[in-house]
Amino acid sequence: MARISVIIPVYKAEDCLYELYNRLINSLKNITSDFEIILVEDCGGDRSWDIITELAQKDKRVKGIQFSRNFGQHYGITAGLDNCNGDWVIVMDCDLQDRPEEIPKLYNKALEGYEVVLARRGKRKDPLLKRFNSWLFYKIFNYFTGMNYDEEVGNFRIISRKVVLNYRLMREQMRFFGGLIDWMGYSATSVNVEHADRFAGKSSYNFGKLCKLATDIIISYSYKPLKISINIGFFLSAISFIYGLFIIYRALFQGVSVQGWSSLMVSLYFIGGIIILNLGIIGIYIGKNLDESKKRPLYIIKEKQNLK
Repeated sequence: MARISVIIPVYKAEDCLYELYNRLINSLKNITSDFEIILVEDCGGDRSWDIITELAQKDKRVKGIQFSRNFGQHYGITAGLDNCNGDWVIVMDCDLQDRPEEIPKLYNKALEGYEVVLARRGKRKDPLLKRFNSWLFYKIFNYFTGMNYDEEVGNFRIISRKVVLNYRLMREQMRFFGGLIDWMGYSATSVNVEHADRFAGKSSYNFGKLCKLATDIIISYSYKPLKISINIGFFLSAISFIYGLFIIYRALFQGVSVQGWSSLMVSLYFIGGIIILNLGIIGIYIGKNLDESKKRPLYIIKEKQNLK
């Protein structure tokens, strides 16, 4: 019988955890009796860790990890994957928008011979602004990275043990769970699932955080911003050269004196802005390389429950 691990990053989810636990147990017991639920608490400042500890003491199948500080959702997923033992591993969010009742559908599809099965949300139960922000994020991400990442797919999926072991080999500081799984190239498919309303609380991902995440991921996964800046530089140089020839031609053959102090200053400021922008892009890449060269751990665990 296959062993199943469920990994759930937890952030400010004290109102969801009891319901999440009960619905997970009811769904998983229909597949196998050999399963574990790994809850990774990301220092949200509420009672989430106390509830995880309570559940872990009552049920040894519940495993808990608490970070020393807030590291982020994708680092929580990484910590769960580093500590799971399942033959099949399910990753999902804690707010119950990823319905535990859909897990058997993912598992049965994986048994058809796929290493990765994605849960595709046909109709998202999110506010319009959040759906728009998510759509914009993936459009920008796909453009700069060259990937074709489906915007209707979140973290909810099932992956095989083989995928987990190879995921553990990738220790770069910038974590984007879905992008790393997609990069591996394992056989993947998707199934349509029902997306539920958020059980309690509100999403911590606002537009500013999505922009920061998009910037970090694009810089980590793509050199396209550098290539674009080079193309802009060549384009401006070509325009300047052609315009310079035009000015020389008019001065020599048409007797037109060179004028335009204002236009000259505007051009200088414009070119200066482009140069500073390009230097800023290069500086960000250098900064990311510095972060990688430090070789710091991806996360620090403060406390564990039912894990060695």
